[in-house]
Amino acid sequence: MSTRKLHGGRRRTLLRIRYQLLGAIFSAIVLPYLLSPTMGSEGLQAATLSNSIIASFFAVTIALYFLRRVSIYPGFNEGLYVFPTLTATYGMAILVLFAFRLDYSRFHVVASFCASLFWFLFIFLVVRRNEVYRMAVVPGGAVGTLMRIPKVEWVELVDADQPLEEFYGLTADLRANLTNEWERVIASAALGGLPVFHFRQVTEALTGRTEIEHLSENTLGSINPNQAYIKIKQVLDWVAAAVGLVVLGPLIAVLAVAIRLETTGPAFFKQERIGYRGKTFNVYKLRTMRVRTEDVSGPSGAKDVVDRLKDAMTLEADPRVTRLGRFLRRSRIDELPQLINILRGEMSWIGPRPEAIALSKWYEKELPFYVYRHIVRPGITGWAQINQGHVVEKDAVLEKLHYDFYYIKNFSYWLDVIIILKTFKTVLTGAGSR
Repeated sequence: MSTRKLHGGRRRTLLRIRYQLLGAIFSAIVLPYLLSPTMGSEGLQAATLSNSIIASFFAVTIALYFLRRVSIYPGFNEGLYVFPTLTATYGMAILVLFAFRLDYSRFHVVASFCASLFWFLFIFLVVRRNEVYRMAVVPGGAVGTLMRIPKVEWVELVDADQPLEEFYGLTADLRANLTNEWERVIASAALGGLPVFHFRQVTEALTGRTEIEHLSENTLGSINPNQAYIKIKQVLDWVAAAVGLVVLGPLIAVLAVAIRLETTGPAFFKQERIGYRGKTFNVYKLRTMRVRTEDVSGPSGAKDVVDRLKDAMTLEADPRVTRLGRFLRRSRIDELPQLINILRGEMSWIGPRPEAIALSKWYEKELPFYVYRHIVRPGITGWAQINQGHVVEKDAVLEKLHYDFYYIKNFSYWLDVIIILKTFKTVLTGAGSR
């Protein structure tokens, strides 16, 4: 379920896709044509005008489809991605025109882009921002947790005869022992066309977390994620990693030399971690910490469990991090050697973050169903990383685990696109680094 579905049949007119599409077509095609200085003259050939209109139509339609498709995920602010999305779709349209040597009107395409940009910004920044969501809540069960979720006006019903016309939807704990009176309210609301949701559906749609109590069909929908997409994603990962290693190889080599010049020890950090289907593998990173004497000369097996846990954790303002290492961690450049892990099929670009064995074993003892996160390949970035960042405390890891479960449940190309876009923002701001 998505946050868009919470609106039900009471969306404002401009939130309906047909009106958004009509407005986009008017902005991208009709308005530029009316404003064209060559309108009504023979200076602009019919073929040139047709090519411009067709290119603009596909660019704006694809942009609208993309923005609506990815906006169902929690925390996605469409307004921030209107400009890059339109830039990408119009850029692809122009590349196609160039590739097939088709004439087009530069004025029409540029005017179409600007008018479409204004239209989408109007929808996403003005209309959606002012939209107020009011949800009726049937008392009983665990619905009290909904009240802590912001950006929604939750109204707990006190009377079974209370009118529901003013609400976007009705939510209830459908597993609770509700009275016959409230069950009739739920049934009547559904028959009347008002969307009715289980409170966990609403919580998941608004928070981006899937809280698991039992590994059951009712909780996850499917225990195994989309197997076809797993294979497709692995191929895409491998191709992107191969290209990335060729392009970024020289940068990695230069940084490796700089690390050796700054501090003693190896340029690369290698650590055994838990990966896909619970198998262990060595993850590679550019070293960002000073190497202790016992790390170089002492056998790893000589350390006790407490020491291994301390080594696996990176603390806030950790004194072991070098000056260059802080830059590498903030920019995430230290992760680049993991392209090798992707080429070896051990990791993906996107997935749950692989943990050190010591931490993983500890979490498995403390947190239920922790091992389930290994059902997909671990990633360099992921849904939990962009929403929460680096954590080590048990309670914070449990919350992070809920983000991982949400990713596995909604495992898809579109969610990966969201993660990539938000990862760029994280890299630029350095949020969550230690």
